[in-house]
Amino acid sequence: MKGFDDYTFLDKFKFQVGRVKGDEKIRMLTSGFLHVDWMHLILNMYVLYMFGDMVAHKLGGAYFLIIYFGSLLAGSLYTLHYHKDEPYYSAVGASGAVSGILYASILLVPGMELYLFFIPIPIPGYIFAVGYLLYSIYGMKKQVGNIGHAAHLGGTIGGFAFTLLLTPILFTTNTILVVLLAVPIILLLLFGDKLKSL
Repeated sequence: MKGFDDYTFLDKFKFQVGRVKGDEKIRMLTSGFLHVDWMHLILNMYVLYMFGDMVAHKLGGAYFLIIYFGSLLAGSLYTLHYHKDEPYYSAVGASGAVSGILYASILLVPGMELYLFFIPIPIPGYIFAVGYLLYSIYGMKKQVGNIGHAAHLGGTIGGFAFTLLLTPILFTTNTILVVLLAVPIILLLLFGDKLKSL
């Protein structure tokens, strides 16, 4: 909240490629606790509220924290990689961590159905997950809005990977879902660098 009105404070702790590549790696973590305004914070915390309890209930608090912070750092790492040649690129927000929790919840509760504000019918979680990933790839390529799409993608990858590392039984109990969600992630990791040249 301090960062809402204190730009010096925000600037000191936000993610910025040039400073992270220098000696300020801590920004990869601190940026996840900053938001540009109330709406940004409320939206992230609403999504965390909707899906975080599911992950904490299924896996326990310790695993929840591992997935949350692992996804936050994965979002920062992917953003750093994708924007490596843009020293002034900066970002704030918990979106990477929250994206990881969202993906973890879909892996853990594959039968969940989600309602979007503008679609009055339920959407299966796995369809939403793939759609979210594809939209984030499109948003990253087209630079849609003032949104850290690379952080969303990195967080998603982190949530997917950490959830499977912590609960490998999902490979056998939810094999089809794991493969379905893995395909776009693998393609992104293999060909993501080519997005800028398309």
